[in-house]
Formats: sequence, structure tokens, C-alpha cells
Amino acid sequence: MVMKIAVLPGDGIGPEILVQSLKVLKAISLKFGHKFILSNCLIGAESIKKNGLPITQETINICKSSDTILLGAVGDPLYDNDPQIKIRPEQGLLELRQNLGLYCNMRPIKSYKKLLKVSPIKQSFIKHVNFVIFRELTSGIYFGKKWRSQDEAYDTCTYKKDRIKQIAIQAFETARQRKKKITLVDKANVLETSRLWRETVKEIAQNNQDIKVDYIFIDNACMQIVLNPRQFDILLTDNMFGDILSDEASVITGSLGLLPSVSFGDHYSLYEPVHGSFPQAKGKNIANPLGSILSVSLMLENFGLKKESFLINRAVNESINLGITTQDLNTKQDLNTKQDQDQDQDKQDQDQDQDQDKQDQDQDLNTKKPCTTSEVGDFLFSSILKKRKRRKRIIIKKNDLNKQLN
Repeated sequence: MVMKIAVLPGDGIGPEILVQSLKVLKAISLKFGHKFILSNCLIGAESIKKNGLPITQETINICKSSDTILLGAVGDPLYDNDPQIKIRPEQGLLELRQNLGLYCNMRPIKSYKKLLKVSPIKQSFIKHVNFVIFRELTSGIYFGKKWRSQDEAYDTCTYKKDRIKQIAIQAFETARQRKKKITLVDKANVLETSRLWRETVKEIAQNNQDIKVDYIFIDNACMQIVLNPRQFDILLTDNMFGDILSDEASVITGSLGLLPSVSFGDHYSLYEPVHGSFPQAKGKNIANPLGSILSVSLMLENFGLKKESFLINRAVNESINLGITTQDLNTKQDLNTKQDQDQDQDKQDQDQDQDQDKQDQDQDLNTKKPCTTSEVGDFLFSSILKKRKRRKRIIIKKNDLNKQLN
């Protein structure tokens, strides 16, 4: 297969994680003979620095002429800390979504057995979690009219019924291939846009009665994702609610760096990790590339390359099982949890757990030293290209078995 891919490294850790994703893509190319034609483009803060705009028309045209798009991350604290700045990196991503009509974002949430200890949620709550968030991407409060004065501001949330129907139909089609269950997340007791969402989904549900549909308010959904995430299979929601829920759901996996996503419309698709630009880690070779690499796996699967996607997923699982992971998946090195900040208060509990930890040393991935971003990418590259012996299946006929027993 020949595939043209627009590569948008973006800001922060975006370029370094995409390097690892391209390593994996190179391994797939070498193993299967595919040709991936890459076109590198600027977006976000890097584009502002060079072009004065968060995205140029040239970049949009390259994306439109490609088969698909790989994105790193967008965002820079330089712009976050100054509310007076009119041009911001995120505007480039929003403009790209609108120009390409990427109205639907899918974010799979899956727990990994070896990483259950990394999550702050009880292991019994998150075992075997596997659900997908369907987030509307080109309407809502992020795209509505905005205004502010020195002492007042507003953002407008607007939705049209046709846009809601588009993404809802996609969610119903996916639900039919999974557990035939959809949960709509809204705030219909307060917001008119949520009432329109609920009315529209109910209409579609009448023509898809093989699919069970539940309705839940956003505040309750946030709680249920922590308390009972296994109840969900497809979560369908609007732009802002989906943004919040997917970040919250990352605690199930143990790290935001593990989550892939795909955004698509009627003609184009874009693959990116869920995490942001993480500027604190920029250039330190510590960022988790697995979310980006799993996004590549999603891309190949959606283009019909299922064997290739399987090899990437197997390599990722192998790296997790062997503890070949970055520091965000190593609880002894985790810098982001409140427990680490309160280490002195929890010292007694930690001391009690140390003996048990030593007994589990051979099985606990957290006893391993964290790997760098590039080391994880190198391992996956080698794992994909590794020649593996096929297991011989021994088939004994019933008559032969009786002879052996006699």
C-alpha cells in the first residue's frame, strides 16, 4: 500500500513523540513493504513563530491532499499566561478541524492488567474496562461567538440538529459492533443545547431499537467514570463535555500518555494522542509516546491494515508487560500524583507496603528503571521486526488417541 500522510509535530513534546511513531511506521514499512509518503507541516506555536499564524492555508491544503494526518500536540505556556494575546496555538487545531469537517472524535479507554497499580483508582473498579468516548468536535462552546470587556465576558454554545445526528449515527453504528449500548452525557436539566442533544438521540434510538440507550448528566458521569467505569461501552457527548471526560478517564489507564484518538468527518481523518503539549517535559526525552503510537495503530486498522495494527498493539502490550515504559507509568518515579507531594504524611503506610513490594519484585513492573521516550520507540521498532517462531498445533485424531490409551 502507498499512503500519503501529513505529519504535524506541533509544540512541546509533540515532535519527539512523533519521531517514535514514525519509527514504528518505518518498522511496518520494512516488514510489509508499504510505502508511507510523509509531508511535514507546522501548526500551533511553531507555526506562529515562523508564519505569524497558528496554521497556514498551505498546511491545510497539504492535509487535504493527504490520505490522513498524524498530529503531535498543540499548545505553549507563553500564550496561556497572557490573556491579552489574540492569536493562540490552539486556534490552528480548531481551524484545521473546521476546514476538514472533522466533526467526530473517538477516544478508546482501556485498562491494562500490568498498569492497574499505576492508577489512583481501586484496582477492583478498573479491571477489564474498555469503552469509547464519542466527542463532537466542530461545534459547541469552543466554536461559538465570544466577547469580552475588561469586566465581563461570554462564550456561546450553539448546536444544530444535523450535526448532532451525524455523530450520533456514527456512535450507533459503532455500538452495533460492540455491546449495543450507548450512554448520552449531557446537562439537559439546565442547558437548551443538551435538551436538543437528548431529543435528537431519542429520535435516532427509535429507529435503532436493538441498541440500548441510557442518559446521564455530566456531573454524575464524572463520578461514575471513577466509581463504576465498566458500566460504559459507548459514551456520546458534546465538545466540551467530551474534552473533560476523556482527560478524566485517563486515570483509569494510569496516564494520559496512553490514550490514542481519531478525529474524522466525511472525507478526512486525523490521528493524535489525547494528551497536550506537556511543555515541562519538552526536550527531556521522558514523554510517553504510546498514545501517539497507538494512534498509528488505529490509523492502520481503519485503512484496512489489520495485521499491521495487531503487531503494533502486541508490541505495546509487550513493552508494558516488560516494564519498558516511561516514568509516568512507573509509580516509584511518578511526579504527578498528590500522594507523592504528601509523602511525609503517608510514610507509615508506605513502610508497611515495602515488604510486600519486595516480595512482588519479580512481577511488579514498577521495580524497573523508567525508560526514555526514544528507548520505548526503539524497543517497539525491534519488537515489530522480530521474527517469532510459530507455535505448532498438535492435533490427535480420536482413533489415534484411543490406541495410545489402550
